[in-house]
Amino acid sequence: MTSDPSTTATQRGVSLVCAGHDVHEVAALAAHAEQAGFESAWAAEFYDRSAVVAAAAMAAVTETITVGTGIAYGLGRTPLVLAAEARDLDAVCGGRLILGLGTGTRRMQQDWHGLSGEHPAPRVEELVPLLRRLWRLDEAPVRHEGRFYRTHVVPTAPVAAPTRRAIPVYLAGVNARMVRAAGAVADGLVGHPLFTPEYLRHTVRPALQAGADRAGRTGAVPVAGYVICAVDPDENHARRLAAAQIAFYASVKTYDAILALHDFTDEAAAIRAARRAGDLEAMVAAVSDRMIDTIAVAGTPEQVRTQFTTRWAGLYEQTLLYPPSFAGRSATTAVLDAFAPLTCTPTK
Repeated sequence: MTSDPSTTATQRGVSLVCAGHDVHEVAALAAHAEQAGFESAWAAEFYDRSAVVAAAAMAAVTETITVGTGIAYGLGRTPLVLAAEARDLDAVCGGRLILGLGTGTRRMQQDWHGLSGEHPAPRVEELVPLLRRLWRLDEAPVRHEGRFYRTHVVPTAPVAAPTRRAIPVYLAGVNARMVRAAGAVADGLVGHPLFTPEYLRHTVRPALQAGADRAGRTGAVPVAGYVICAVDPDENHARRLAAAQIAFYASVKTYDAILALHDFTDEAAAIRAARRAGDLEAMVAAVSDRMIDTIAVAGTPEQVRTQFTTRWAGLYEQTLLYPPSFAGRSATTAVLDAFAPLTCTPTK
């Protein structure tokens, strides 16, 4: 039996970002999440981890849980390679895939992928419809001459039909322009770990709707939102883990709109000064208690369940609980164990 992400995305379920030290740990965590009744399991990507490969490993050891890439770098792959990867991954999943794509920061685009970093939102607005055409290559050749992409694919042999012709595509976005792009062309938005309920209401939902209106779309565009979640019997240790994850993101200017909304400019300045000095301890120390309470859930299992229920439950169509990415399997297992009582009935 498989689930259809296009329908489960409208449910306000609890999901998990599987953070592990290697792909085997990530796959095992996805299996654990499925057994515990989580709605979906998501694989992250960085310079040392492929979300596509990790998601394939997750799919191979699960049967019913939705599998998402959260996110894969959309601009670091050609449209043809990305379309083929997603097509195969959805086949491995049995139609359970949500393809979450992002651009990364401008510096990441330039230094990691050798791209200019210019015009990321218009690029993804061209990319997503092109992917959908490539998934229908069994029906017609693809000849695309666009502003950013030139793709000409004329099959020389029969092309098998894909598992699904409409794989759900979620785009990551932070600032209003990229969020509007998601509203215009994507099936959903992947919300950043620094998002807050206030930023969602103030900026994200209006921008999503504006993008949808511009494209003539009807209905609300769902959000699968990350929430930093650190769980430990020692409350102080959990809060320190959350602070370290917040400091990692707040150290760059990309997310200033979120930080400014909550008057975290002083904290951001101190975090960035500490980063320039190479002082990781000072970076973490610069994250205020108010910052932690605004952005994350952190504490003992009982505390994080209460914090989640009070501030975050029902906020997103899918809530992606995000253990500190550097803390490995034990941190993710702690989140699984803490939140299993809030998920649906475990699978048999």
